[in-house]
Amino acid sequence: MNILAIDFGQKRIGLAWLQPGIDIVLPFGVIAYDTWKKELPELIKSEGIQHVVIGNPLGMDGGENMNTKRVQAFGDELGALIHVPIDFYDERFSSKQADAMGGTATRDEKSAMVILQSYIENKK
Repeated sequence: MNILAIDFGQKRIGLAWLQPGIDIVLPFGVIAYDTWKKELPELIKSEGIQHVVIGNPLGMDGGENMNTKRVQAFGDELGALIHVPIDFYDERFSSKQADAMGGTATRDEKSAMVILQSYIENKK
């Protein structure tokens, strides 16, 4: 199953994906916040994405905050534009883990990679 992970930001949206057969989470670029409503649905359709996972920025206590509400509103908007299931996944430690990763991917992509890898491991 083609799964796309999203690390939502108000300037940049980091992407990572899992392709069937490869089973490795890979960076998949960054989309500017200003253009996501056009670019993200097109990308999801053209790449045959079957599932979307959005990082959910819960507070350290596991509760919601302003960022959580912003991300959920983004997910609701995206859900109205696409026809694939969307899951929200706890991303509390993704930025810290992303900062520790090597490689050439952007921090936004790395955060999306951490979200997707954690999501997949949690589903096993």
